Amino acid sequence: MAEISGIMSAMRGVALMETHILQESLLTQRRMVASIEKTAATFLAWHPELLPVAEPACEICILIGSEQGFCGDFNEALLRYREAHCNNQATPGYVLTLGHRLASRLVGDSELAVLRLPGASVADEVPAVLLRLTRELNRLLTTGELAGCGLSVLYHCDATGDIRLRHLLPLRDLPAPDASPYPPETNLPDGELLTALTGYYLYAALNEVLYSSLMAENRQRHAHMDRSLKKLEEDSEHLQQAYNAQRQEDITEEIEVILLSAGRLDDDYEWRQ
Repeated sequence: MAEISGIMSAMRGVALMETHILQESLLTQRRMVASIEKTAATFLAWHPELLPVAEPACEICILIGSEQGFCGDFNEALLRYREAHCNNQATPGYVLTLGHRLASRLVGDSELAVLRLPGASVADEVPAVLLRLTRELNRLLTTGELAGCGLSVLYHCDATGDIRLRHLLPLRDLPAPDASPYPPETNLPDGELLTALTGYYLYAALNEVLYSSLMAENRQRHAHMDRSLKKLEEDSEHLQQAYNAQRQEDITEEIEVILLSAGRLDDDYEWRQ
């Protein structure tokens, strides 16, 4: 149990270190996404004809779970939320999972998953995960039966502490635009500008989501390790008390044997005299 406690303490330390590493990157990504959303809202306010008229015929939902374990019900809570809020939607849905631990819980539902990709274990792996994800999304959204589908992401949001379902494509969940009497000045055709802006937004938003999910995962892992260590300390203390009581009994028995042996020796000596 002492060895297990040492391993768990190291895992808790790594989780705490990751939260410090992720904090600055996450703040930067949030500011970038907020800036792009504000720009898109202002542009679409002057060009409402570019907004989609109807809902997409289908939707790809990205589920971001964990690549590693020891984070409580991180993945189970995500699946419960999806079961309660996403399965009754009228739009046909397809699932893309990130994270080995989450994917392993969907083995029996293979028909629901478009693709299973490995997730990030540490902050340094996020860029590589994002690159794989964007490549697959580009392939899925531009070719085959999923071309033109909407895109949403279901993940643990570190900012709110809750699970969040976020619609990314088409652009619709945007903040209120700034009031301005003059249209924005642009150097590209309206359609081309919206396409480029959507690409930048999707990349930045997915980057923010990955960092946010990893931050929430490490916070939950740190809390889980903390509770487990406290339970381990309590069990170790109980075992130590039981060990001390047993040892005291053994010592008492040894003393009694010694005294009994000494008493027999005295009786034998008196008899010989």
